[in-house]
Amino acid sequence: MSQLPLDLPYRTAFGRGDYLVSASNAAALGWIERWPGWGVPALVVHGPPGSGKTHLAHLWRERSAGILVTGAALAAVEPVLAAAETARAVAIDDSDRAAEIPLFHLYNRCIERGISLFLTARQPPAAWPIALADLASRLRAAPVAGIAAPDDALLGAVLVKHFADRQLRVAPEIINYLLRRMERSFAAAAALVGALDRLALVTGRPVTIPLARRVLATLGNQPASSPSDLGVT
Repeated sequence: MSQLPLDLPYRTAFGRGDYLVSASNAAALGWIERWPGWGVPALVVHGPPGSGKTHLAHLWRERSAGILVTGAALAAVEPVLAAAETARAVAIDDSDRAAEIPLFHLYNRCIERGISLFLTARQPPAAWPIALADLASRLRAAPVAGIAAPDDALLGAVLVKHFADRQLRVAPEIINYLLRRMERSFAAAAALVGALDRLALVTGRPVTIPLARRVLATLGNQPASSPSDLGVT
């Protein structure tokens, strides 16, 4: 009998030992590890969804003993400044989703008070559709560190981490199987692991290559029955 798929909570690990490093993200991590010796008041880290920007924001918050807010939640500046007075550091995750006026005032006040700013976004500020000219000039003057598309080694490690966050252990041959067939992106890795977790729960089976084949077919990556998979279980 199959089970109902429950959206059980799982914990994403944000420690330094959980951050997977490759050539695609080493420069961004280097900025974290150089703080407080930046020599600039603010930094913008940009990258595609699921690329580890939030993880970097958590690492920087831990290193700086700062505070972390999301761009979508940035409606009032004063509470953020009050919390940052002792830490002297603020991270804004998904800062490109913040309302422009609160972000502008927070940016100015942090610079005036010597509070370091760490911002994450999907694109560099030069690509943001910013209506407020003064905000655009400030953000575009800040240094940026980009996170590139993952190579095979990093994408495989990302898959392993997503499985581990969900307390799932999979064999290396399953990781290799997925790598050869999945969309090459961080977001696809997260979606794929989530779908495998749900299907494994529904069927009451461990994550196997036939199960992976079903999920890949559902996500549009390959046929439900692939000739290259015959005889593989």
